[in-house]
Amino acid sequence: MRRVTSLIHSQISHVSLYARKYKLLGVTFVELLVTLVILSILAAVALPYAEITVRRNKEIELRQALRDMRSAIDRFHLDWETAKISKLDNDVSENGYPKKLQVLVEGVGSAQAKGTKIKYLRRIPADPFSGPDKPSLEHWVLRGYQDASDATSWGGTDVYDVRSLSRRKAIDGSFYKDW
Repeated sequence: MRRVTSLIHSQISHVSLYARKYKLLGVTFVELLVTLVILSILAAVALPYAEITVRRNKEIELRQALRDMRSAIDRFHLDWETAKISKLDNDVSENGYPKKLQVLVEGVGSAQAKGTKIKYLRRIPADPFSGPDKPSLEHWVLRGYQDASDATSWGGTDVYDVRSLSRRKAIDGSFYKDW
């Protein structure tokens, strides 16, 4: 009898261990709340980092667009100085700069080969900080050779420099319009 009692007792303890083991596998409400709080904290930390990354990428794109346009203007002027383009062309100012920004895309007549055009840009790049509803030509503030360095309006004689129309501040605290 003692043996039967001991056998029953071991079976009961085995069942209760089995039941306790599977009761512990469930998730309590407190554990769920703690998990949600941790995930919220991680999201709150990651979101500003993602916004700065997007802004930094736009700044890189803006710097590249300005560099491309300024390099094209400089090459245009150099070609004018070295007589690769005609000094009498209608699209060239008396100072050797393009009269419009679009001339860099459309091209200017070559002085060396009649009927050919030298092109300096494939397209006018868009300012990533201007709205997408504007044509890319309207994204930029132009400055002519005769204009003052801080001029707010373009004299209209030629395109010596370009800058962003945006009045926002960069990550480093400078203004995009001053780049």
